[in-house]
Amino acid sequence: MFVKSSVLVNVSSLRYLSSSSSASPLLKAGDVLRHRRIFSDKDVVEYSKVTHDANPLHLDSGSARAAGFEDRLVHGMLVASLFPRIISSHFPGAIYVSQSLHFRSPVYIGDEIVGEVHAVNIKDTKNRYLAKFSTKCFKNGQLLVLDGEAMTILPTLAVEQVQYEE
Repeated sequence: MFVKSSVLVNVSSLRYLSSSSSASPLLKAGDVLRHRRIFSDKDVVEYSKVTHDANPLHLDSGSARAAGFEDRLVHGMLVASLFPRIISSHFPGAIYVSQSLHFRSPVYIGDEIVGEVHAVNIKDTKNRYLAKFSTKCFKNGQLLVLDGEAMTILPTLAVEQVQYEE
């Protein structure tokens, strides 16, 4: 499992690379980057302030329950923010070009969410790289809550190993 770290996994060969590797691995199609996060009450309140999204489903348990949910919801876009975080932390200077999103299941405060970006296609474009990623978030390790696709421009294919601090 992940505890304040991120791991690169090559799906086709199941080769695991960690921050202890001496040389930076190069990203290739099939590679997966992941990050685990638990969104807190404070995260939801601060996100609501910044975005001016005061929907009571995010801020009031009674309203959320009356709408058929177990409790207050984490903003879907806050959950989706895992994707640019994963990409930019491993590729400083990356440029996010686009992101499609499909919200599949609610995320509640305190749920453990694993964000995953899977390199689908990489094109060399004059010393930069256009990378297409499949993006997914899972709750409790298995339930798909969000998926989509991202396009980015990467300055390099060298994957920086990071230690996340929450």
